[in-house]
This record gives sequence, structure tokens and C-alpha cells, in this order.
Amino acid sequence: MPNDSTKRFSDRVDAYVRYRPGYPARAVDWLLERSGLSAPGVIADIGSGTGIATEPLLQRGHRVYAVEPNQPMRERAEQTLCTFEGFQSVDGTAESTTLEDRSVDLITAAQAFHWFKHDATRAEFARILKPGKGVALLWNDRVTTGDAFLAGYESLLKAHATDYERINHQNLDEADFEGFFDGDYAFESFDNAQRLDLAGLVGRVESSSYMPGPGHARHAAMIDALRALFDRHAVDHLVTIAYKTTVRIGRVA
Repeated sequence: MPNDSTKRFSDRVDAYVRYRPGYPARAVDWLLERSGLSAPGVIADIGSGTGIATEPLLQRGHRVYAVEPNQPMRERAEQTLCTFEGFQSVDGTAESTTLEDRSVDLITAAQAFHWFKHDATRAEFARILKPGKGVALLWNDRVTTGDAFLAGYESLLKAHATDYERINHQNLDEADFEGFFDGDYAFESFDNAQRLDLAGLVGRVESSSYMPGPGHARHAAMIDALRALFDRHAVDHLVTIAYKTTVRIGRVA
């Protein structure tokens, strides 16, 4: 598995596109309203990956620079989003976007901020944002308690992952956000969920860079455990992964 975080998902693109959850429309609408973008504006979606968060922004009429360093993920976004007039793919990183000074009305980072170098990212974001504009950080935070399947799924990840606990974005705490944003920031959360059959559950697990992929020595044992978990908890041949989609919006100095 690559140590470089910009390459971690190179062999997971197909599973990522098919099995990662999207973002609730209510969450996207809230962040745009809170950011003052009631009319189409210019957005930089940083760490845009395959375009899961980029697409709903484009659908609402915004021009979006999709900034992504991973070539296979960036190329997939180019294939799927090229019909949107406002889409522009950018080979860049959070710390070096290549965008012009004071060129964007809003920065979004969905499921990505935990990979960034925060000090360098803050300086870069301050450079490319128009005066007074903000940054929205989004995650789909998977719910790990509340029913037997959710708890069992979390235990399975910890048992079979390669480095799950080290890179889990939930290692971030409010001190990280307080240190990144300049002053107060807004926070909201929204319910989200995936209903998955067995193939979907396998695909969801294999989309995660911290899980052993096909060909890995530990992959078969992981799949056996996943099938057993599914068989214990599926209702009408489906299980539900619940999420809280969290959004934080603030300004950077």
C-alpha cells in the first residue's frame, strides 16, 4: 500500500465510484446557503477524488475546479463529469492548488481534510479565496454504535484493516478545526445511509484504502468474516450503514 496519501486510492477507483456514499442534498444546500452562494459562483473542490461531492455542486450551476492529485481518480472524474460546462479538472494538492490568487468564492473539501498538511493548506486556501469567503469541510461519519450490525462492522474493520485506526479521520478533534479556521465556524450534521446487498457491502469495504484488497494475503479471511456478519444481520438481503454527514464552514486567515 502506498505511503504517499495521494496514491492510496489508485487501485480502489472502481469500488470508490460504485460504493462510496454521496452527500445529502440538504447538506449541500445548507453549506451553499451558509456560504452565501445563492447564485452560481466559483468553487474549488479540494481533494475531489472521483467527483462525488463535485457533481452536486455542478448540478446547482456552479463553476467547479476539481483539484485532485491522484491521477486515476482525477481521470475518472473527467470521464463522468465532462458534460458539465462548469467542470474543470486540476492536477494539484491542497497545499499547492495551482489556482489564481483570490479566484474562488468557496472552497470545499469532502472526506479529504484529514489528508492535508494543515498549516500549508491554510496559507494556500487564504491565497486563492476572494476576500471574506469561506471553506466548507465535509465528512460522512459512519455511525459505529446503536445496533448489532454497526458495532459488528466496526469490529470487523479494526480486526482486518491494515492501518484503519492510524488514518481514521475521526482522529481529528475540535482543536484541529479551531486551529485551522480563523475564529468561529458553523457546524451542522445530517442523517445519511446506504442500503447494501452483500456485493455492495464487499464493495464498500474494498473501497477503503486501509482494508486489504483483492490479492492481499488477508483479503480472503476478511471476506469470510464480512459474509458471516452480513448473514447474521441482513433483513430482506440488505444491511444499512448509517452516517452522520458533518459540515463545518468558516474562514481562514
